[in-house]
Amino acid sequence: MLLGLPLLGVFLAGLPVGRYLEFPPRTRYLDHAPFSWAAFAGYTLLVLAMVIPLLMRGLGTRKLQKMKASISHYFPWWGWAGILAGLITWALAWTRFSWFATFQPHTFTPLWLSYIVVINALTYKRDGRCMMTDRPGFFLLLFPVSATFWWFFEYLNRFVQNWHYIVADYSPWEYFCHSTLSFSTVLPAVLGTRDWMVGFSWLEKGFGNFLTLRPSRPKVLAWAVLLISGAGLGGIGIWPDYLFPLLWVSPLLIIVSLQALMAEPHALGGIVRGDWRLVISSALAALFCGLFWEMWNYYSLAKWEYALPFVDRLRVFEMPILGYAGYLPFGLECAAIGGMLASTNQRWSSS
Repeated sequence: MLLGLPLLGVFLAGLPVGRYLEFPPRTRYLDHAPFSWAAFAGYTLLVLAMVIPLLMRGLGTRKLQKMKASISHYFPWWGWAGILAGLITWALAWTRFSWFATFQPHTFTPLWLSYIVVINALTYKRDGRCMMTDRPGFFLLLFPVSATFWWFFEYLNRFVQNWHYIVADYSPWEYFCHSTLSFSTVLPAVLGTRDWMVGFSWLEKGFGNFLTLRPSRPKVLAWAVLLISGAGLGGIGIWPDYLFPLLWVSPLLIIVSLQALMAEPHALGGIVRGDWRLVISSALAALFCGLFWEMWNYYSLAKWEYALPFVDRLRVFEMPILGYAGYLPFGLECAAIGGMLASTNQRWSSS
């Protein structure tokens, strides 16, 4: 469904399928709709309506609760090494030394490897354990899974063309290798950040027992969500200016609805019991990483730029401000993939 529906949609619409499979993607075939204050206001109100109640809940709890007091562990030496490596790579990414010119386009991966080490070190300092040290097998598996995971979003972007890369003229094989290496850091960064955020007591206090959403007919709801989100994913190539937000929403809803129909645990399962910690921490983790992604991208040599219909204003770095809303469902998609991988890894370990 995730791979076939977008292609099926453009095929049925009579659009040339070949242009969506071009590799590396070079052709710019969409002229996006111009900025619209009405659309900008509508999207803004929609985002605020969903975010403000959660923000008020979190801020209200934060005034009463501080971070957990168990901060007796030392900051590990490898965390300091990660900070040093990150600062050096950051400086090299944003400067243009002639002696570093050959490596200048390739600073993304070491920068994010440094981030992953540091965020795990922060979790280790607080809890005495982290993903790197406590679940090394799962941690290492995240890298190849992450590369595949993000290649899927690169594929979906071919139908909406919301971002494009400014890179050297690589051959297909070079483009694949360089990109795969960079994409492999996405899941370890987001899920590592989530592990760090889960340890804040305001999250547990505010969202451990929050709003209970228990549908009266869960199977019917799951089928309805599956059909609507599938239709939306099938339409993104036909109406890209109107359906581009579904690039981030539909895959999550398709995965969750299928898991619900098969009575499997899923990323939204906690809210049935009123436990929103996984949802909030995953969304915030992706947004937190997103700020670093966009910031470090801004002055890098090899970078990406955005083209969003209707809402392409008020940029924070290269990203239009409303584009940051896409990181919230993306964090839940990271949680969904991480949960499936953890379950599979656990079955492998016990067999």
